[in-house]
Amino acid sequence: MSSADHDTAAPPADEHAGQHAAHHGEPHGAHGARPTHHTGGEKKWWTLAAVCLGVFMLLLDITIVNVALPDIALAFDAGLSDLQWVIDAYALSLAALLLTAGSLADLYGRRLVFAIGLVLFTAGSLACGLSQDVLFLCIARAFQGIGGAAMFATALALLANAFRGRDRGVAFGAFGATTGVAVAIGPVLGGVLTTGLSWRWIFLVNVPLCLVALVVTLGRVQESRNPRAGRPDWFGFVTFSVALAALVFGLIEAGEDGWGATRVLVSLSVSAVLLVVFVISQAVLKHPMFDLTLLRKPTFVGGLIAAFGISATIFSLLTYLVIYVQSVLGYSAVGTGVRFLFLSAAAFVSAVVAGRLSSHVPAKWLLFPGFVLVSVGLFLMRGLDADSSWTHLIPGFVVAGLGIGLVNPPLASTAVGVVTPERSGMASGVNSTFRQVGVATGIAALGSIFSNQVASLARDGLSGQVPDSALTGLTAALSSGQVQVAAETAQSYAAQNGGDEAGTQAYDLVSQVGTEAVVEALNHVLLIGGIGAAAAALVVLVLVRQKDFVSQH
Repeated sequence: MSSADHDTAAPPADEHAGQHAAHHGEPHGAHGARPTHHTGGEKKWWTLAAVCLGVFMLLLDITIVNVALPDIALAFDAGLSDLQWVIDAYALSLAALLLTAGSLADLYGRRLVFAIGLVLFTAGSLACGLSQDVLFLCIARAFQGIGGAAMFATALALLANAFRGRDRGVAFGAFGATTGVAVAIGPVLGGVLTTGLSWRWIFLVNVPLCLVALVVTLGRVQESRNPRAGRPDWFGFVTFSVALAALVFGLIEAGEDGWGATRVLVSLSVSAVLLVVFVISQAVLKHPMFDLTLLRKPTFVGGLIAAFGISATIFSLLTYLVIYVQSVLGYSAVGTGVRFLFLSAAAFVSAVVAGRLSSHVPAKWLLFPGFVLVSVGLFLMRGLDADSSWTHLIPGFVVAGLGIGLVNPPLASTAVGVVTPERSGMASGVNSTFRQVGVATGIAALGSIFSNQVASLARDGLSGQVPDSALTGLTAALSSGQVQVAAETAQSYAAQNGGDEAGTQAYDLVSQVGTEAVVEALNHVLLIGGIGAAAAALVVLVLVRQKDFVSQH
């Protein structure tokens, strides 16, 4: 159970301020954290600094990695499924551990769990930067996610313990601004580090910052806990974690082996069975990690679907848009990051406006137009062809970015705003979990569709044009979006057997076929994402109701 299950809530005005923190969902136990002791003077501002620095890094690592993926693929000769795991190992750990980390923090101390999270995140970041193969990198990313979950689950609870009154609103506002900046600058900072130094530095840069945050946490942050906290639901944690991992594994492997492959079917079946077991356990346990009675309120359900939807559509598609801009259009990592500023800047500006409107406009009428804009933006990005310029994406980036900004601020209110204060911790934790599940499953499912379509189109275009012995390798490279790599491989192979002219012809052929295949597949997943966002808009319109909100304003 979370801190919020027993503690009193923050004042209403502070809760509104905290909604700005919702870009990636609110941590477990945030609004319900009753202060054990309110820290005074300078100490509370040190708490704000430590929390904001830690959360800045963990959210930065959600977006900063995308622009480094092509460089990681080249460094480790990694395929698309490997790159999917680089992202999903982090998202899976976050999703699986958020609720449990909140329970542990209530029981053993929020500062302690936050500090342990910093240590794990630092160790994971260092291991990522020193990785010598993609498997080690994915394992290190999972450790980052474990540390990130511990930090994210305790962040707002630490602030609620340190601040009261008007200062608490200021602290929550600073926290919300930190999350917005982290998401906005991630692609650019990732591009600068990858192009200027190496992809390894997108991880290594965390190490000194984490150490600073750790020193401040241990020296200046007040400890707090909930003496009436229940024991963590370990059975629920294990069944949910394994079910989610099996689901993502099955979705990713379907991109390589096909949906009918034995291990894909077994993985998806195991996931389905364990999810049923998890739901049953949550219904019968005295202290479950997910109180199923929360689902009785349509607005809460609508909020979960919205949280999943925003992550599974636009945020998941960013991975494949980055692959297109870098691997097909040939821009550097920093050039790619700058071009994505059209999206992140629009989202940031829109979020500021939505944050101001959220106390006056019902959540439905921010969420619904937000998802409509995301859907329209994704549809505008479609229509790419082999000769398209990156400027084709600008209108879609701006429109989708405006939609993201409208969705994020009110999304938290669909969780914490429809439950009593003592249940707000679990409610916000579940909402945050659904966001990370959306990232993990969205990247896996869309990646499988993308990969299968590229492979099919490339195979059709190259069959009879290149030797069968080379076809499999070229198709695999193209299905990862590595058009340049595939073209250069074909050129080298052909030149060895037929001279320079044959090499040039092979390069042109594979480049043309590969570009057309990647563009067509990208158009296809953009269509799916647009439909998904439109479906989320309809769900919000039907399920989110103002009468479900508890009077807390």
